[in-house]
Amino acid sequence: MSAAVPIYALGDLEPDIHPDAYVHPDAVVIGGVTLGAFASVWPSAVLRGDDGRIFVGDRTSVQDGSIVHTTAIQDTIIGNDCVVGHNVHIEASTIADHCLIASGSVVLNGSRIDEGALVAAGAVVSPKMHVPARRMAVGVPARVRENYEVPEGRFDYAVKSYVNRGQRFRAELRRLDG
Repeated sequence: MSAAVPIYALGDLEPDIHPDAYVHPDAVVIGGVTLGAFASVWPSAVLRGDDGRIFVGDRTSVQDGSIVHTTAIQDTIIGNDCVVGHNVHIEASTIADHCLIASGSVVLNGSRIDEGALVAAGAVVSPKMHVPARRMAVGVPARVRENYEVPEGRFDYAVKSYVNRGQRFRAELRRLDG
């Protein structure tokens, strides 16, 4: 990780970033944030652990423009091998392992997304909603799609792609304007 990456302590709250994680220099990580091995945080993403803690698991990507926050009464937990798509907003929720939170979706306070589940692009998961394992939440407000089960391993390719991309960016990214 480059010294130019904006990582901030807030009082006694300091980020805990695994040495194999990748944080893009245009992302922001503040306060009580933990990033697991080979996790990645991409341009314009903001992880702000000021009121509570944020935990991002191993090999999980938080992609461009996403915002992850907490509340004073609930942390945000994102499991291992997850893909948080572009422009996602996650607030004080728990997301289990092997999930995809697709681009432009919103996951609100107290929600629980179980293992292998999918939140579809643009969906808004209402506060305290539960998405069962390997099910898909779609729409505004989100509803669990009937008679559909997410195939096991459905997101493995995307997870591996972002692990590889993080390693490539760590090795090859260089700024040209200064």
